[in-house]
Amino acid sequence: MVTWGMFTGLVETLGFVDSVRPDGPGVRLRIRAGKVAADASVGDSIAINGCCLTVVERNGDALGFDAGSETLSRTNLGKMVPGSPVNLERSLKVGDRLGGHYVSGHIDAVGTLDRVKQEGAWAFYWFRVPQELSRQMASKGSIAVDGVSLTLVDVEPGLFSVALIPHTLEVTTLGKLIPGDAVNIETDILAKYVEQQLKFRDLSF
Repeated sequence: MVTWGMFTGLVETLGFVDSVRPDGPGVRLRIRAGKVAADASVGDSIAINGCCLTVVERNGDALGFDAGSETLSRTNLGKMVPGSPVNLERSLKVGDRLGGHYVSGHIDAVGTLDRVKQEGAWAFYWFRVPQELSRQMASKGSIAVDGVSLTLVDVEPGLFSVALIPHTLEVTTLGKLIPGDAVNIETDILAKYVEQQLKFRDLSF
């Protein structure tokens, strides 16, 4: 099912995969969604690890989502098993405050956690990504990692770092990551437009 929404990258709650059932070319993901399920309706857009999917069923605090083969191959949702934690965020409503940055829920690539440097209760995470995505990143700019809005610290070709505060480590899946784990990456939508304009600046139409 095609879905659209806009998000902030501020995770509302952790959910947990209840079941993964083959369904046609994809799967039906059933997720225990906690407070996110409280007012959810069939047809709503919800970001799961930053990937925008549509609610197709609801049973108490469990929500069902259909994920197609392309979604499974291009995000870390294809690695989900019962018990896997996921970051959940409902789509923005008109008039809502924007506390993070605009996140579309369309994943650009799957990255991997490269290394972690602890500084007291804080942590610096380095992620590896396809090198072409680095053109859409700049120090102090925004990035969404598994749907979490973060500020870029250092950017190198195919590599970037972020600083995570204790609260983020505690209330999102990021605190559970170990080197080698896959994460969904979405670059800043404004950076995409800038790169596109630069590509065509010397062309006339």
